[in-house]
Amino acid sequence: MVKGELFFQITSYVGKQVLHENLSAEEALEQILRDMQENFGQLQADTVKFSATALVSKKGKVTVKRKPNRETQKPAPDLSHNRTRQYILEEGTPVPFLVDLGVQTEDGKVVHRFYDKFRQINRFLEFIEDILPILPKDRPVHIIDFGCGKSYLTFAMYHYLHTMQGLDLRVTGLDLKKDVILRCSRLAEKYGYEHLRFCCGDIADYTGTDRADMVVTLHACDTATDYALYQALRWQAGVILSVPCCQHEVNAQIRCRKLEGALRYGLIKERMSALFTDALRADLLEEQGYDTQILEFIDMEHTPKNILIRAVKRPEGAKGHKTPQSSELAAFLGVHTTLQKLLEESGKGEVD
Repeated sequence: MVKGELFFQITSYVGKQVLHENLSAEEALEQILRDMQENFGQLQADTVKFSATALVSKKGKVTVKRKPNRETQKPAPDLSHNRTRQYILEEGTPVPFLVDLGVQTEDGKVVHRFYDKFRQINRFLEFIEDILPILPKDRPVHIIDFGCGKSYLTFAMYHYLHTMQGLDLRVTGLDLKKDVILRCSRLAEKYGYEHLRFCCGDIADYTGTDRADMVVTLHACDTATDYALYQALRWQAGVILSVPCCQHEVNAQIRCRKLEGALRYGLIKERMSALFTDALRADLLEEQGYDTQILEFIDMEHTPKNILIRAVKRPEGAKGHKTPQSSELAAFLGVHTTLQKLLEESGKGEVD
């Protein structure tokens, strides 16, 4: 219900995109009939009072089977447009690290000025929830968080996977700021997170492990994201979650005659360069044996960047990737990125 008018929401999956559209009853009926004629052969309808199945044969014959719903106590659906959002970390339930970090009060209420941070944390946990089934359950899960900063999301990840899901974890947070690392280490000890440790160091030089199940890199600036992705590939990480920012490298290099009409404007050039940077990274991950998605995140507190790259290693590895496209795209743009160079130096772009 929107302002007293009833709408039907259509959710469509187009490739890796999820699209939503609110339609009136007449528009929804037209859409359903059009889909049944052009795209689908079966319709399943479930309502409070009955369930129905409509089948269309190859010759166009329509068969409808309908039966009453026997669940007499089934509640009526909530039709309010602005329903209370159900978060993984619930409002009203205090979480120690959220209280200490100022996001929640001691009784679990979300502090108003930190509500965006609360939403961001839960959105991040939704990404992790999606890949939960593929994380190992018979041994410790090794996770590296590059550029962890104040570690809102690092603590949230540990709390969700260990406290809420019961996984045996070994999590390492890495950052260049010594005072931040010291504070995070004290908090981890306070919460009893014995397998969450924080180290001071640089992504490119980190040698603390030779294997990782998941690599997280959030707001790593410019080419620091490339080094983090390269490390993840070296370790054959099963999952990569990356929120890049400050993509300057391609902006400084890009030379493309066919795009000159757009690139002549500084702001357009900056935004296109950032998008092309992440498109190249996603293509390279695909070519290295990962199913890769570009997803919408929630703006970080100090940058408007809201793209998250999620890559999940395919069981068949690099053999299952599509025709390489990164080299063609890079050539078209006239760029040569750090991640390309690192992969080439490791053996013509191939990672064991």
